[in-house]
Amino acid sequence: MTGHFETSDTPPGASVSPEDDAWLARAVEIASQNVADGGGPFGAVVVREGVEVAGAGNRVTRDLDPTAHAEVVAIRAACQALNTFSLAGATLYASCEPCPLCLSAALWARVDRVVFAADRHDAERAGFDDREFYELLERDRSTWPNPVVEHRIARAGEPFEVWRKHTARIPY
Repeated sequence: MTGHFETSDTPPGASVSPEDDAWLARAVEIASQNVADGGGPFGAVVVREGVEVAGAGNRVTRDLDPTAHAEVVAIRAACQALNTFSLAGATLYASCEPCPLCLSAALWARVDRVVFAADRHDAERAGFDDREFYELLERDRSTWPNPVVEHRIARAGEPFEVWRKHTARIPY
């Protein structure tokens, strides 16, 4: 690939380009401005076909919403801007390695790539526990500090039966 930096060990889609530098710089700019505005040090940008669709900073404390991470807010805004729930064909640029919540949101949004600048260790040095969540998810649930318990009731599968029979459903 001309203009891309990769090695023979680079998986498909994992190469980086000079454009990635510019979009990561934009995500970092959003993150830094967000700190100046009283928010957290995280920023994200959704880009499709070389155009910024949406950018956002972390709004957890501003919105009193623990799910309002920069990546999630940017994904929500991009979906609204494009009038779709699928961001196939887009790249999510993040100022820091997405936490498990944000990575899951990116996967559900079907972005083609996720590219980040700082990593979970940088976040940890600033007091954020992203690394701790990654490690928690690798452990058996019985060792988690907050129980996650399955308790099946007789009607547990009912919503899925209703979904399968609903002819006007929109698969996602």
